Amino acid sequence: MESLIKENERLDDLQLKGLKLIQNPQWFCFGVDAVLLSHFAKSEIKKGANVLDLCTGNGIIPVLLSAKTEAKKITGVEIQEEVAEMAQRSIFLNSLTEKVEILCEDLKNAPETFGKCSFDYITCNPPYKENNGGLKNTEDTVTIARHEIKCNLEDIIRASEALLKPAGKLALIHRPERLIDIIYLMKSYRIEPKRLQFIHPSAEKTATMILVEGTKHGKPKLKLLPPLYVHDENGEYTEEINKIYERGTE
Repeated sequence: MESLIKENERLDDLQLKGLKLIQNPQWFCFGVDAVLLSHFAKSEIKKGANVLDLCTGNGIIPVLLSAKTEAKKITGVEIQEEVAEMAQRSIFLNSLTEKVEILCEDLKNAPETFGKCSFDYITCNPPYKENNGGLKNTEDTVTIARHEIKCNLEDIIRASEALLKPAGKLALIHRPERLIDIIYLMKSYRIEPKRLQFIHPSAEKTATMILVEGTKHGKPKLKLLPPLYVHDENGEYTEEINKIYERGTE
């Protein structure tokens, strides 16, 4: 096991069915957004589904979905070679190679790589910040994870429309200020927004994240889910968040 973990890396226990994840603290480590997206998506991922995770980073969402769903195959796509290689080692470490695959690939090329209409469900925890052209170190791993340098929102939705089977679904976690862009682009590429949920740090604070799911060629009907609060009045995780993390279930 030690040989799979390189210098400056750490092994984190996900506290879920014995799963672990290799992370490099100098790069971009996963947060609550990845956990929320995997929970949001799991109820709509059918047994035997073919699932794709775009901008997979260290592979956290494919690893979580491997435990939370009965998907047949989960593929993660990551453009950064070193990050993708680290994710691949996590898949090997967890003995998930028959179910989960990580590819180093530009998602803009994914329809040619996999073929059109290849997936039942797509997840994506994308870079949240628009690239304003004034960034330094645009090849830095953390900058790439946070800013739309290698891909933007339209790239993701365009590729998803090509990759999804008819009636396939795309789930995103993003910032509330991008909601109009998300809805506009989804509808432009014939992915109909069907579920929307606002995520608040606490009941007293405005939403800082949104979860959006759309269906390819779906009929117009958007369901607004109840808001999700991350912390209670004491600053502790709410009961709902603890359930999402599956704390105390083993």
